[in-house]
Amino acid sequence: MYWNGHDMNGWGWFTMSIGTVLLWALLITVAVLLYRTLNRAPEPPRTPPAASAEQLLAERFARGEIDEEQYRRSLAVLRGDGPTLAKH
Repeated sequence: MYWNGHDMNGWGWFTMSIGTVLLWALLITVAVLLYRTLNRAPEPPRTPPAASAEQLLAERFARGEIDEEQYRRSLAVLRGDGPTLAKH
């Protein structure tokens, strides 16, 4: 029945027990990793950070959409240094 004679000695039982535990540990680990991989929520798409108001104003000035006077007035308002509009 066994290759080493009539029965299995202590080391044979020990080796078989360790092998069985390692096999089950490997199978459980593979199953858990596979489950986690397949059930992972999709990552949200990465969007570039929104430009600040000052950056948008600087871009408009650079494109020539507004002149220097309008740029400086708008920048002062954004920073809280300039005049504010009166509420009606």
